[in-house]
Amino acid sequence: MRKYLKILRLECCMLTLLGTSHIAKQSLNEVRKAIEEGKPDIIALELDRGRLESLLNPQKQKIRLRDMARVGIKGWMFAQLGSWAEKKLGKHVGVAPGAEMLTAVRLAREKKIPIALIDQEISITLKRFSKALTWKEKFRFVWDVFAGVFSRKKPDFDLRTVPTQQVLEKLIGQVKVSYPNVYRVLVTERNHVMANRLYSLLRANPEKRILAIVGAGHVEEMERLLHKTI
Repeated sequence: MRKYLKILRLECCMLTLLGTSHIAKQSLNEVRKAIEEGKPDIIALELDRGRLESLLNPQKQKIRLRDMARVGIKGWMFAQLGSWAEKKLGKHVGVAPGAEMLTAVRLAREKKIPIALIDQEISITLKRFSKALTWKEKFRFVWDVFAGVFSRKKPDFDLRTVPTQQVLEKLIGQVKVSYPNVYRVLVTERNHVMANRLYSLLRANPEKRILAIVGAGHVEEMERLLHKTI
């Protein structure tokens, strides 16, 4: 089985969790293969309505200056820095951030497969981020972003591929220690939101084959939450 491809055979239906990297060429091929071979009845994506519209219309800025009052200063700054860093890395590997999600959307439309958006609305996440982030974590994040982008040190894995489980666990462990509040808001809380929405989708669509495409870092906990719920 391909890494980060989890097939859960449940009483009501079959759910496939596909973990991706948002800037990896490998993920584009994995998404195509999962849709072509798995023939899902529904495709669930780690997106909300706003992020989907931004992918379909890249000229539109995702988070604008006027959104600062709504999401908070720290949340707004995180969105700007995160977007900048992701684009920088995406340019380095030749893949636009979120290309695997856009590939899934285009294939779904081509094959007339319904799409379900299961992620929490980005403005809610950023607002939660603003309230939870400590200034210590903020300064460390800014430093790490700039150090990572301009550093000549090679990463522990090929950015064109999805990292191995061992590498991913190491990265997640580092984030948990250095940015506990960031991890809680950006990963743990969203894992619960996405798992709950997937559960509702499963219950509403018995006998359907559902393919859920999420970042690789979400797969293990989402699988655990779903097994616990169902």
